[in-house]
Order: sequence, then structure tokens, then C-alpha cells
Amino acid sequence: MQLVIVESPAKAKTIEKYLGRDFKVLASYGHVRDLPPKDGSVDPDDGFSMEWQLYPDKAKRLKDIQDAAKQADRLILATDPDREGEAISWHVQELLRQKKALPQKVDRVTFNAITKQAVTEAMKAPRELDQPLIDAYLARRALDYLYGFTLSPVLWRRDRAPVDHQRSRCPRCRSRCEGGAFHRRQRRNQAADAQPAAALHDIDSATGSRAQARLFGQPHDAGRAGSL
Repeated sequence: MQLVIVESPAKAKTIEKYLGRDFKVLASYGHVRDLPPKDGSVDPDDGFSMEWQLYPDKAKRLKDIQDAAKQADRLILATDPDREGEAISWHVQELLRQKKALPQKVDRVTFNAITKQAVTEAMKAPRELDQPLIDAYLARRALDYLYGFTLSPVLWRRDRAPVDHQRSRCPRCRSRCEGGAFHRRQRRNQAADAQPAAALHDIDSATGSRAQARLFGQPHDAGRAGSL
């Protein structure tokens, strides 16, 4: 028996019909585990090692996959053809390896349409997991965790709302920084405006007559004009 893992249960039923009786198709229902929201889930001092935690609602799904994998001769990871899909396949493979339920033969296939032709053609072109794509996912998750876990409590005190400030919340952080910088610039400008300054306009360089002078004082001061 060959075990195929996809993300969606609706896709699983359709693909199993296309592949026939030699295949069993199960769904992961999306991501199966993530970094737990606690200190130490990513350790920069240990080569950025990561501690993963299974989603509680995925325990039964993974148990079904694990039981089927023990009976399978081949595991085919057919999650979505993007970075997140590659990550889900990697997580499933690693969990099965930890449980000593990983079949000897593991392949990765991708398809962009759920048609019989697309699925059967993809099965003829298996490959290994894309390690650079997985590394990109891991780097993204580490950055989200290290950045968000450290910065969120600081910004909570300003936002007064429990919002996670991860990498995708960078515009919020930028607005905070730029807002502070704007107010500092505004205070500097107001302090400069408070200093008396004189400006001369329309000076006739030939005769030196009828030039207009204006004296600026405090902000909102209408100023005083005189003739030379």
C-alpha cells in the first residue's frame, strides 16, 4: 500500500478515486505543529534549534497517519506546491520518523490542479523534499518567534491590546518608530521657531532703498514690518 498525504480532506477523497485501490490518501488538515509560545522555543545559542509542539486538535489526525504509515511501503507527500506545503510535508515526515513509523521510501509530488491527468502525471515525477524551501520556512518561523515574542510585550504597553507583533506586523512597529521621530522633529522645529529671527526681502541692490524687513518672534506671532 502507498500512503499519500494531502492537506485538504476534500482533495483526499477525490485523489484517492483517481489513484485506485493501491493508494490510501489521508489529509493533514493543514499545519500539524508549531513553535509553542514560551521562552526557549528557538535557541540562538544552540544553532537556532527549535522545539515544536503538536496542535492539540491534530493528535487524532496524526495518529491515523501514523497507523497507516506503519502499513505502507511508500509515503507520498502531496501537500500544496508552495513553501507552506513543503513545510507541512517536512513536519509530517519528521513526526513519523520520531514515531519510528516512516516508510523506507519517501517521495514528494506536487500538482497545480485536482484532475486525474494532473494527479497521475505528478505521480510519475516524484522528487525529494526541497530543503532550501524548508530552510526558508524555518528561518521565517524563527524570525517571527524571536522578533514577535520579544517585541510584543513592549508594544502591548503602548497599544493596550494583546496583539502579536510578528514579522507581518512590521508596519505597526514602523508607525510607532516614525510617530516618535515625527514628534521629536516637531518639538525641534517649534524650539527653532521660538528663536527671534529677521528676514529681509526685496532689497534693491543698486539703491539700497525701500527694502522690507520682517521680525519673527514666538510661534503664531504676527511679526512686525518696517521700512529701511
